[in-house]
Amino acid sequence: MDKKLQHHWPVRSRREFFEQAGSGLGSIALAALMQDQAKAAASPDPSVAKPPHHKPKAKSVIWLFMEGGPSHVDLFDPKPKLNELNGQPMPESFGKPITAMGTASNSIMGSPRKWQQHGKSGLWVSDWYPHIAQHVDDMTVLRSCWANGLNHVGSVCQMNTGDILAGRPSMGAWVNYGLGSANKNLPTFTILLDDKEPVGGPKNWSSGFLPATFQGTQFRQGDVPILNLKPADSRDERQRNKLSFLKELNQQWGADKQDDSDLDARIRSFELAYQMQSSGPEAVDLSKETEATKALYGMDKPETEAYGRNCLMARRLVERGVRFIELYCGSGSGWDAHTNIEGNHSKWCRASDKPIAGLLADLKQRGMLEDTLVVWGGEFGRTPFNEKGNGRDHNPWGFTMWFAGGGIKGGQTVGSTDEIGLRAQERPSHVHDIHASILWALGLDHVKLTYMHNGRAERPTIVSGEVIKELFV
Repeated sequence: MDKKLQHHWPVRSRREFFEQAGSGLGSIALAALMQDQAKAAASPDPSVAKPPHHKPKAKSVIWLFMEGGPSHVDLFDPKPKLNELNGQPMPESFGKPITAMGTASNSIMGSPRKWQQHGKSGLWVSDWYPHIAQHVDDMTVLRSCWANGLNHVGSVCQMNTGDILAGRPSMGAWVNYGLGSANKNLPTFTILLDDKEPVGGPKNWSSGFLPATFQGTQFRQGDVPILNLKPADSRDERQRNKLSFLKELNQQWGADKQDDSDLDARIRSFELAYQMQSSGPEAVDLSKETEATKALYGMDKPETEAYGRNCLMARRLVERGVRFIELYCGSGSGWDAHTNIEGNHSKWCRASDKPIAGLLADLKQRGMLEDTLVVWGGEFGRTPFNEKGNGRDHNPWGFTMWFAGGGIKGGQTVGSTDEIGLRAQERPSHVHDIHASILWALGLDHVKLTYMHNGRAERPTIVSGEVIKELFV
């Protein structure tokens, strides 16, 4: 044996062993860590956390989806020209777009809203959103969004999946696939509704061609958001044995059906449901919150109770590691104001204003806003010309969304529409750009996030999209 080695070996004590072998143990630990990361990156299991492509700005996303199409020219994008041209034919210089209801020849309709600048930044918000207006210094208002769909089914689908045709994975599913779970006992991607089922239904939170395990989980309305959490058999050992036997039968049946991910998703859902029996009820139990907190979200008023409940639920889920939460307001095209926009938007603005403001305030005071990306918007905006005298048609050519927290640069507007709010003009931002930006905030590169499907490396933004860098600090 080499004399040098003979001098140091054998060791005479535990302390001497660690002193001499320290560097070797470090190498072993590093190799094990790298191996674990490589396995996580390749794992189809959504319960396994995966490394991001770059350092993330945000850990979670709360998407406040105003389904039906909120009117940007009545909320966040004031257009004095509308009131100047009120009742007049639309100037020929703007062209005549093909609209959902054939309204392009109708006269211009001004906005009766009262506008005011808010915060240190002086951002404009209408009197329909007085509580949200108090938080403009934490927001970037993107006034130049555009999309491809004319109707609700295609447009809601595109805002969720990137395409007006159903079948592609939803944004939450891509996030679930790309990052995995930050918790073991709750779904990574959840959906909360406040009214009816959205147009297109569960296809909007589907995993598409991704394995079914990455699809979203819908929480129900009311006091029992997660059904069937209380086990019929209170004896844990017996229930565990039943699930193990059921899993074994399912695996045997699916042994020759490797391409069918639905069965694997069902098996994993049973396992998640078993874990959720202990953590799920606590996560959705709003009785643990103080009355002051509930009032902050508007849960003490009938008109704000439903969306306030969902916003508070979202905060609790983010606290527990849920990565992607989508909160529909007016689910079932509630904001679709083809007639009587005054009555329609007054209702839904009242329903959402205080709950959303409460969510922003609560996240901020808890130190959570800095790593939670909050997104507000619908599938499109509404036209500057009237429909049926006092309503507005669909407008996918130029509309507004806003973002807060999660590395967002607060107190600014990005982009603009033309003088009447019909089309995006400065810094047009397509749905794919918006999706690329949300993924980037979470540490995911939309070009690198791929999945082989039918011989093609599919990605969330299909073949286009770029990060809207102006949104971020």
